[in-house]
Amino acid sequence: MLYVEASLADPETGGAGLMLTGQLGDVMKESAQIALSFLRSHGAELELPVADLKERGVHLHVPAGAVPKDGPSAGITMTTALALLLSGRQVRPDVAMTGEVSLTGRVLPIGGVKQKLLAAHRAGITTVVIPKWNEPDLDDVPAEVLDRLDVHALSDVRQLLELALSPATDADLVVSADDRAQVAA
Repeated sequence: MLYVEASLADPETGGAGLMLTGQLGDVMKESAQIALSFLRSHGAELELPVADLKERGVHLHVPAGAVPKDGPSAGITMTTALALLLSGRQVRPDVAMTGEVSLTGRVLPIGGVKQKLLAAHRAGITTVVIPKWNEPDLDDVPAEVLDRLDVHALSDVRQLLELALSPATDADLVVSADDRAQVAA
């Protein structure tokens, strides 16, 4: 399991742009940039205040910085982490996700689905999101594990946001340093 943490700097502190930390490889860095670009270009459609990003720094961090991490599997998680910052909503704690995201919001296939679902199960996760194209890989997952997981195979990140984010409330939510999206990787 990897965790993706995201924070948004206050406008008065200056520093726009995207900061990435956590010993990320080039592919993971690209995934973060794609996630941010997707949200910027589809913010109105998703009813997210992306104009807030114009003069505010965005920081994505994948803890365990001493461990090198690479691969596209965290793309939808990074998209979700950024969406929660903008929406003021929380990520459901029982949801894990894996999948590459494209600039148009497609959820692209990844490798290691069996191992990722086993890791999610061991971590007590009950709902897992995988790419629709990886649905045939579920045949490799033990039946006793699948029976305990609610697996959603999605083709578009827009579907993910409704599933992974808690319902909006009338109260203004403050995103804390403990808010994070998680991915089984």
